Amino acid sequence: MGQPARRTARRRRLGAELKALREAAKITSEEAARAIHGDRTKISRQETGRHRVMRLELDVLLDLYQVEDEKLREWLIALAAEGGKRSWWRQHSDKIPPGFKELLTLESDAERIAVFQSQLIPGLLQTRDYATAIINGHSAHLADDKREFYVNLRMERQEIFQRAVPPQYLAIIQEGALRQEIGGPKVLTEQLRHLVALSRAPEMTIQVIPFSQGVFTATRGSFVLYSYPDPLDLDVVQVEYLDGALYLEEDEPVTRYKQALDGLRASALSSRQSVELISSIADELGHK
Repeated sequence: MGQPARRTARRRRLGAELKALREAAKITSEEAARAIHGDRTKISRQETGRHRVMRLELDVLLDLYQVEDEKLREWLIALAAEGGKRSWWRQHSDKIPPGFKELLTLESDAERIAVFQSQLIPGLLQTRDYATAIINGHSAHLADDKREFYVNLRMERQEIFQRAVPPQYLAIIQEGALRQEIGGPKVLTEQLRHLVALSRAPEMTIQVIPFSQGVFTATRGSFVLYSYPDPLDLDVVQVEYLDGALYLEEDEPVTRYKQALDGLRASALSSRQSVELISSIADELGHK
C-alpha cells in the first residue's frame, strides 16, 4: 500500500485532479485500483489526499486515463514530487499540531507570500522579544518550555529569507498594529526598527494602511496568500480564526482574496512612505 500522508494542499489538489481524470475516462475506482495492484479504498484515499501517490502509480494511472497532454502530466508529476518532499521541521514533528504542519509546508515551499495583518506584525517579520510577548499572551496555558519551543520555531521559520532564492514577500499592515505596544515601548521600538531594516531586502515589500485612509477593502480579518511556481500553478489562502486556520484552494474564493489584496495594496502607502511612517512611530516611542 502507499504511504499514509497528511492532507497537504498539494496532495488534495493532485487527488482532485486524478479523480476528475478518472471520471472523464469513465474508469471505475475498482479498475484504477487493479491497475496499481491496490484496492478501491486506496484509490479513494489517494483522491482525497490521504495517501501519497507514488511516481510509478501515477504513471500507470495517467496512462490508464489516457492523459496525453505533456504539460498536464508534468504538472501532476510535480505536484506528486512536491507532496512527498521532506520538510525542515520534521525533526520537531512530534511537537507540532497537524494543522500547523500544513502552514509550515505551505510557507516553506512558496515562491511568493502575501499577508494582510490588521492586529499584529506578521510572524515572519517579528523580533524574538515581540514574538515572545505574543506567544506568552496567546499561550499562557502552556508550560514555559513549550512556549519557548514556539518562539524558537518562529525564529527558525524566518530562515526562508536566508536562502539563495528567498520567496518574494509582501506585507500589508494596518497602522494600528504598528502602534499596539505589545511587550512595551522598548520591544515595539525594536520591532519597528527591525521592519525598517527588513524593508531594504529586494524580496521584501512592506506597506502600511494609515489611519488617514478612511475607506479601504474590508476583509473581516487577516489572511495569507501562498503562491507557487509553474508547473505547480497553485495558490492557497490561509484564513486564521481563534482556534486554528482555514485553507482555501478553490479558484473562486482564492480569486476573491487576490482581489481583496489588490484593493488593500491600492489603499496602502507606497513602500517608501510606509517605511517613513514606521520610522516616525519608532522615533515617537523612543522619546517616551
